[in-house]
Amino acid sequence: MTSKIYEWFIEFEQARWDKQLEADSNAGKLDFLINAALAEHEAGLTREL
Repeated sequence: MTSKIYEWFIEFEQARWDKQLEADSNAGKLDFLINAALAEHEAGLTREL
């Protein structure tokens, strides 16, 4: 059984992670991932889901 403090901490960490990811995305720090995915797609290295 998990404790309430553990559950609170997990939620806190997830919210912190989400905020950091959003900040990095808005700052363009993740653009290299988008560019890599687009390059793979244009090279025919992707498939339909």
